[in-house]
Amino acid sequence: MYKFIIIIFGLLWSIAPVCFAQEDYLDLRNALVDEIEAMVVDTQDYIGINKLDSLVIEAIRKVPRHEFVPDIYKPYAYDNRPLPIGGNQTISQPYIVALMTNLGLINKDSIVLEIGTGSGYQAAILAEIVQHVYTIEIIESLGRKAKKVLNNLGYKNVTVRIGDGYEGWIEYALYDAIIVTAAPDKVPQSLLDQLKPGGRLIIPVGPQTRTQHLQVITKDQVGNFEVREVMPVGFVPLTRNESVELTE
Repeated sequence: MYKFIIIIFGLLWSIAPVCFAQEDYLDLRNALVDEIEAMVVDTQDYIGINKLDSLVIEAIRKVPRHEFVPDIYKPYAYDNRPLPIGGNQTISQPYIVALMTNLGLINKDSIVLEIGTGSGYQAAILAEIVQHVYTIEIIESLGRKAKKVLNNLGYKNVTVRIGDGYEGWIEYALYDAIIVTAAPDKVPQSLLDQLKPGGRLIIPVGPQTRTQHLQVITKDQVGNFEVREVMPVGFVPLTRNESVELTE
C-alpha cells in the first residue's frame, strides 16, 4: 500500500504544471538552438548543409514556443520533439520547423503561403523573417486559437484563414515559398501553379502507411520544376474538406 501511494505521488508529480520565469524560457530556447545546430551537423549528409541561416536561428531563439502549446505541455515546449495540440494534430519538431524554413530560402521581402497553420508556431517563425505569411488551417478550433496567439504576440504580418488549403490561396499568389506542414499522397498541382518563378515548395509527400519524404520543389523561370528529396519524415496527413469555405 505504501509503495502504491509513492507510485501515485510520482505520477502526479510528473504531470504537475511547472512554472518558468521568462529568463528560464530564454535559457531553454538557447539550449534548443544548440541542439538544433548539432542535429543539422549530424544530418548534413541528408540536408546538404552543415549550418542554418542566421535569420532562422534567431527566429527560433526569439519565438516563444511555450505560447503555442497547451498548458499541460508547457514544461516540454523546448524539447526538440513534436507535441500534441488537439484535434489529432501536433506542433512540429523544432528541428523540422527550422529546416523547412531554411529550405525556403526566404528573406525580408518574401511572401509565403503556409498550408496547415496548426498551433501557429511555424507561421511565427516565418513571420520573424519575411514580409508576410498567409496561412490556412482546416480545423476551425486550431485556426482560431492560432490566430489569437499570433495576434496576442503582435504578429501583424500573418493572415490566418480557416478552410481547405489543398488548392492554396490564389488571391495572394504568386508566392516566393510555400510550406506545407502535413503530408499529401502526391503534390497538389495548385500549389505548384501558385509559386513564383524561382520559388520553392517545401512539402512532405507520401501516404501514412509508408515512408514520407520531405521534398524541395523549385520552379524555374519558364515554369519547369526540379524536385529534390531531402530526408525521410513523418507528418500527419493533409486532410481535405472541399465543402469548407475559406473564412478569415
